[in-house]
Amino acid sequence: MTASHSPNPPASTHWWTHLSTWLCLFGAGFVYAVALKYFVLPAKVILTGMEGIAVSLSYYFESEWLFIGLYLIFQTILLAFGFFKVGRSFSFRSLCVVTTVVVLLAVLPHFQFASPEATNERIILVLFGGILAGVAKAIAFRCGGSTADEDVLAAYFAIKHRKPVGSIAIVAGAASTIFGMAMALLKTGAFESVINTLMYTSIYIFVSAETLNNFYRKFRLSLVNIITQKADEVGDALKQQLQHRTFTIKEGRGGYSEQRFAVLQAVITHEEIALAVATIEAADPTCFYYYHDVEGVSANYYIRPIA
Repeated sequence: MTASHSPNPPASTHWWTHLSTWLCLFGAGFVYAVALKYFVLPAKVILTGMEGIAVSLSYYFESEWLFIGLYLIFQTILLAFGFFKVGRSFSFRSLCVVTTVVVLLAVLPHFQFASPEATNERIILVLFGGILAGVAKAIAFRCGGSTADEDVLAAYFAIKHRKPVGSIAIVAGAASTIFGMAMALLKTGAFESVINTLMYTSIYIFVSAETLNNFYRKFRLSLVNIITQKADEVGDALKQQLQHRTFTIKEGRGGYSEQRFAVLQAVITHEEIALAVATIEAADPTCFYYYHDVEGVSANYYIRPIA
């Protein structure tokens, strides 16, 4: 099977692709700013990473502008790290998101959609804020950027260790939560209130991380097994459509039919599953295939860069 070469897309297509990417980045910044301003910050939960330190200090001194200033400083430092360790394009796109968040936090009007007191609707603010934050992070990642902060470190360690990006947020959240609890204890001296904040913060961290992992699956891997009598056709199709993926071929025999067949096994990312399934079915509509998640894949497994 020979690969077909399509003509280069027109310049208008490239223009629209770039424009749509940047619009999505601005959209991610908008969603994240809304999540912070109207849900997360009113609920007084502690954010992950350097954001957590910034928001803890802003709670202590009761200043939203302090959070905005520290947020900008910390993100600048982390984006510099991302520039050298992850990539220039990734950092510039993340900068677009961060700039959008900072501007919107400063200019968006104040609204109260739910009462933040623990006895009222605080859990609604935490849950919806966590979902919005996770969606914003996923949009930014899918457009080749991030919402910065621990997401920069998540991108770096995900590339290095092949771990879902959301899992890094949980680790980053542990340190910032300890700092935030200490600041809250110094301010109020109420141990019960601090533990209450810890519980809501834990809910926020896990909701946002799980939402991110569900919508952004580049670093989640699956093993696909293909049972077919057209191994050459299926193999050639996979080589053409998934050029960075290899596969192993095993010989087998049907336990009922006694027919000979081949089993092709390939490790692919979750974002490649739809293309892989379409390719397999086109090459051999009668084959049987299944896939499942795998972990512990070698560090030399290729995953294309985020940006």
